[in-house]
Amino acid sequence: MKSRSKVLIGLGLITLVLGLWIWLRGPLWLEQFNDRQVDARETFQAQGRLFGQNHDQQACLTRTLDDFDGCIGFECTLQHDYFLKACLAAAAPSEGFCDQVPAYRLKLTEDDKSWAKYTCWEGDIRGEGCRLLLRQQQYECSGGIAADAPTP
Repeated sequence: MKSRSKVLIGLGLITLVLGLWIWLRGPLWLEQFNDRQVDARETFQAQGRLFGQNHDQQACLTRTLDDFDGCIGFECTLQHDYFLKACLAAAAPSEGFCDQVPAYRLKLTEDDKSWAKYTCWEGDIRGEGCRLLLRQQQYECSGGIAADAPTP
C-alpha cells in the first residue's frame, strides 16, 4: 500500500473517531453549558437588581459597559446582558438617558448600527457585544415596543 493511501486512511480514521467522540459528548457538553448559564443568569440578575435598587438607569448602563470593556466571548456578553436588564428594571429613571437614542426596532437600520458603533467607539469600549448591550438601552427607551412591530 502506498504511503499516500495510508495517510488518507489514517486521516479518515481520525475524522471518524473525532466525529464519534463529538457525537457522544455533545449532549453532555450542552447540558453543562446550560447549567452554567442558569447559574450565571441568576447571579448576574441578582447583582443587577441590587445595583439598580440604589442607582439610576445611566449608572446601570455605565457600570455594565465599564465592566464589559474588553469582554470577549458569547458567555461574557450574556452575563452582562443579564445584569443590565435586571438593573434597568430596578433602577430609577435618569434624566437624559434616552436623549439621542434611536427607537428600538426589530430590524436594525443603518442609523441604529451607526449609533451603536460610534457610541462604543467614543466610550472606548472594546468587544463586539457592546452594540448588543446598547440594544437594551434602545429597548428601555422605547418602552419595550419596537417601532417597526406589526400592528394587530
